[in-house]
Amino acid sequence: MTQKPETYDAIVLGAGAAGLFYAGQAGAMGLSVQVLDHSGKPAEKIRISGGGRCNFTNLGTKASNFLSRNPHFAKSALARYTPSDFLALMERHGLSWQEKTLGQLFCDQKSGAIIQMLLDEMKAMGAVLKLGIEIIAVRHTDSVFHLDTSQGPVKAQRLIVATGGLSIPKIGASSFAYDLARHFGHEVITPEPALVPLTFEGQIKEQFASLSGVATQVVARAGEGRFEEAMLFTHRGLSGPSILQISSYWSAGEEISIDLFAGRSGAEALKALKRDMPMKSLTKALEAVLPKRLTEHLAGTGLLPDWPRLADVSHADLEALATTLSDWRLKPSGTEGWRTAEVTRGGVDTDGLSSKTMESRKVPGLYFIGECVDVTGWLGGYNFQWAWASAYAAAQASFESQF
Repeated sequence: MTQKPETYDAIVLGAGAAGLFYAGQAGAMGLSVQVLDHSGKPAEKIRISGGGRCNFTNLGTKASNFLSRNPHFAKSALARYTPSDFLALMERHGLSWQEKTLGQLFCDQKSGAIIQMLLDEMKAMGAVLKLGIEIIAVRHTDSVFHLDTSQGPVKAQRLIVATGGLSIPKIGASSFAYDLARHFGHEVITPEPALVPLTFEGQIKEQFASLSGVATQVVARAGEGRFEEAMLFTHRGLSGPSILQISSYWSAGEEISIDLFAGRSGAEALKALKRDMPMKSLTKALEAVLPKRLTEHLAGTGLLPDWPRLADVSHADLEALATTLSDWRLKPSGTEGWRTAEVTRGGVDTDGLSSKTMESRKVPGLYFIGECVDVTGWLGGYNFQWAWASAYAAAQASFESQF
């Protein structure tokens, strides 16, 4: 006997930030919702984010904080569900937060509290969560989505794909969203690791390994990306917020630029060192500006001239050195890859989606939300805000489509 499918208004694939939030929002509007995920635990990326404290949004969120082939796509959703809206939800659940640098908000009660809030919201609205479920097949016939799963068939008029990207495979990342998108005729912008450390090979790798653990404030540049934040040397290359940020803009084979004066006038800084420490060598004097191990490295590689006394150096030479240190060019060999990438750059092409509703322009009732879409935020809570905003847009559309 053929098993009769469970029927819902909406089926959500993926129990991450976007999927759980959609379930709560759509449920609040009266839709029956089931959330399915192959993992045994929900929202693992929320759990590990921000060192377990969850950088859940950013007060400065705007469309220019996101990368996409269509830079305007995110504007509508971000405008209709803002960081203030999510803060109001947290307040209703008794959660508090703290602002760190650059508008980043972290949950005082840690990431588990955010996950529980999302679960409580969806359960209060009658949404059903099933974990450890394998999706065997997805079909769309007569305006209904039919899913064969490891726990039996289900069907719904709306299918919301929120299975994320390829980042951090150890918590279950997969290409499911992209495969399903292609199955239904959508283009997929090649997914690449983003917000990820950069790696080097050969002598540079060895030199940077000897500096492992050294951090300094810089302005890092790659492509159209420019970020003034900390840079960290690692055993394989460079990391830290500034490097993670520019990794989203970097393409293989390109150079990156590092301003070791972090946006200040390098010429003025060097002239001040000459004025205040005229009898010191350049390397020793620079220790007042840069970490000692870094200045020693720069001297050892010949980037710093062997000037025994700054008093003997002309202003013209100082200005020339300042130009060099304000634009230190390096060519990474690659990135740390999916293992450590915080998010995915690329994804389901936005040309095939409505920016207002996240609904497919090819298949009515099919929605793509969150990280699987070609919208990639900066480091600092932006990607979670995209999850909330895109899920909210889809939930509003799901409700309105009933009438």
